[in-house]
Amino acid sequence: MSKHVGLFFGSFNPIHVGHLIIANHMAHYTSLDEVWFVVSPQNPFKEKKSLANMYDRLEMVNLALQDSDRLRASDIEFNLPQPSYTIDTLIHLKERYADYDFSLIMGEDNLASFQKWKNADIILRDYKILVYPRPAYDAGELANHPSVTRTETPQMELSSTAIRKAIQAGKSVQFMTPDAVIDFIDKKGLYSR
Repeated sequence: MSKHVGLFFGSFNPIHVGHLIIANHMAHYTSLDEVWFVVSPQNPFKEKKSLANMYDRLEMVNLALQDSDRLRASDIEFNLPQPSYTIDTLIHLKERYADYDFSLIMGEDNLASFQKWKNADIILRDYKILVYPRPAYDAGELANHPSVTRTETPQMELSSTAIRKAIQAGKSVQFMTPDAVIDFIDKKGLYSR
């Protein structure tokens, strides 16, 4: 049976309720059947040293999604060359799940810089992109592209960076990320130094 899967790429360093609200909205208010959180071992646009171990980030995503039937974690990029390029991951997924229909999920901020991505034109030609609004960002010239659909996903001003800084400062991050994720961060001593 063909499934329509939304791919939500990210470092998830750590995953937070903003990510979960976006993914849940996409899974229930669009044509998607499922949303896969594709945990990136290394984003080509981010410095590796600020990232928690990829297996820890994957575990945090799994912990955050344990009560959901339409959201799941994917480690597909863990066995691909790094840094990971979306086009390579898409080709790999299409080979592995030939009967699935994949779409990309991204924020307006990423859409604005999408032309810089490797093989952006091929991605736009072959895949749909579901865009969630980001405050103070302009989606740029691709906003009206036929492959791009802007969604009414709820907006939230929360970032993984803010959570890491709060943890470093010894402040509470309760309600910003699921309790199971907080317990894991505490147990592993992540982000505290």
